[in-house]
Amino acid sequence: MDLLTIGLAFLEGLALILSPCILPVLPIVLTGSLAGGRRRPFGIIIGFIITFSIVTLFSRFLVQEADINPDLLRNVSYTLLIVFGVVMLSSTLTEKFALATGRLSRVGTNIGSGGGFFSGILFGALIGLIWTPCAGPILAAVIVQVATLTTTASSIITVLAFATGASVPMLIIAIAGRRIMSKFNFIRTHTVLIRKLLGVILIAAVLLLMFNEGMLFSYASRSSTTTVATRLENGLMVPYRAPAIDGIDHWINSPPLTIDALKGKVVLIDFWTYSCINCLRTLPYLKDWYAKYHDKGFEIIGVHAPEFEFEKKYDNVKNAVVRLGILYPVAMDNHYVTWRNYNNSYWPAHYLINKKGQVVYEHFGEGEYDVTENNIRFLLGIKGGEITPVTAEEASYAQTPETYLGYARAARFGGEEAVVNNQSHIYDYPSVLADDSWALKGLWYVYADKIVSGATGAAIKLHFNAGKVYAVMGATNGRVVVDLRLNGEKLIAEKGTDVMNSQVMVERNQLYSLVQLNRSGNGIVELTAEGPGLEVYTFTFGN
Repeated sequence: MDLLTIGLAFLEGLALILSPCILPVLPIVLTGSLAGGRRRPFGIIIGFIITFSIVTLFSRFLVQEADINPDLLRNVSYTLLIVFGVVMLSSTLTEKFALATGRLSRVGTNIGSGGGFFSGILFGALIGLIWTPCAGPILAAVIVQVATLTTTASSIITVLAFATGASVPMLIIAIAGRRIMSKFNFIRTHTVLIRKLLGVILIAAVLLLMFNEGMLFSYASRSSTTTVATRLENGLMVPYRAPAIDGIDHWINSPPLTIDALKGKVVLIDFWTYSCINCLRTLPYLKDWYAKYHDKGFEIIGVHAPEFEFEKKYDNVKNAVVRLGILYPVAMDNHYVTWRNYNNSYWPAHYLINKKGQVVYEHFGEGEYDVTENNIRFLLGIKGGEITPVTAEEASYAQTPETYLGYARAARFGGEEAVVNNQSHIYDYPSVLADDSWALKGLWYVYADKIVSGATGAAIKLHFNAGKVYAVMGATNGRVVVDLRLNGEKLIAEKGTDVMNSQVMVERNQLYSLVQLNRSGNGIVELTAEGPGLEVYTFTFGN
């Protein structure tokens, strides 16, 4: 285990007391600690650590599998925190809340000799559940191993160390609050007033965070033309020095670049990978910004962090860059060195750096393109005027989630028999294929990250809900023809851009466009390999 990483995680958690994201939690911790016995504050902190650690470790997996917008989770958390504040303002609601939590923890309280310890664990667990999404990018520093899809004992202990560090100031505040209350008669006799004041502080802290993220007031219209902002939108409250671009195997479209050499320019770091549909949907915006602002002192560096082994090959990435029309520098971060330097957790992820070399704005996932462009223009000193955003495909959070087929991350397999790992097996379709599920027919070999057809006629069915269907595929022998059917019929009218005569010629490892419906809907697409060696990694979807 990396003891240095674990130690740094504890210190980072300890330093979180200086971050605005901790402000909404402190009034809740203090209020919850004033009730019950002396052991209750310790229970609250333990509950917080447990829930926070579990949610942090598995949040990426849960968000990915449920196809939930991370911004939506954060907004829901803010709403719940405001509800907490309203509860604290009302004596009636406070009593009802205390009664509800008391019932849930009655068994534990009896075991704990009535000290309120187990009730505190429940209370702290709820705080951890609500607060974790609010902390946002700050947590990325301790879940890099989760981001790279390797949850190990080291990553678990690292997250626990961070949670413990974040909890120490809370525990001190909780204990100090109880001692102050016990010594000052005024505080003891005005607990209701103090609780309401803390409720006001809680609500004010949440509103401050929402204001800082541009959720309360918008500085730009969201029409076909957008007025340029006169300030940085949704910027970081505390900018930080841009980490180095290290460990790059190959540079494409440019000689090696460094952050120090780029000072004086506005730089956008884009973490992406060429088979990721979410990344590809951001490319029209990135290329548009590069074309408009590069000669004004703007630079983009596409840090290519591979998700699959074939994305580590220089020729594959180079061909993708040419095919996609990318003109800005691309750095192949095959060993995730720069990924870790930025404590990144997502594909795609954008880090905007000002002329002084500081990261001043971050955005994870798709969307917020108008805000990003406004910030680019603001940092470049371009004043006034309007911008016309490009039109591109957008993500939908109501569609079938990304579906991995290799057993390491496989989900929603709808076959009647279990998948057999690391060996050839003959499968058959079930009588009914459930929504968002997939099944195999014929001879397939299931690897950790992909499935490979073992004979002619090997097929896969997918029951989807989306407007567009894509698949990341390749061929072990260099070329495989794939027959396609949609709802049992040849795929002709609503075919994807890579389909011809209801077939796809798979010659290289990449994302293939299979289905393009006139509108989002429910359907079953079937792929049948005309020979062995078809590799299928994942299905992704669009509007």
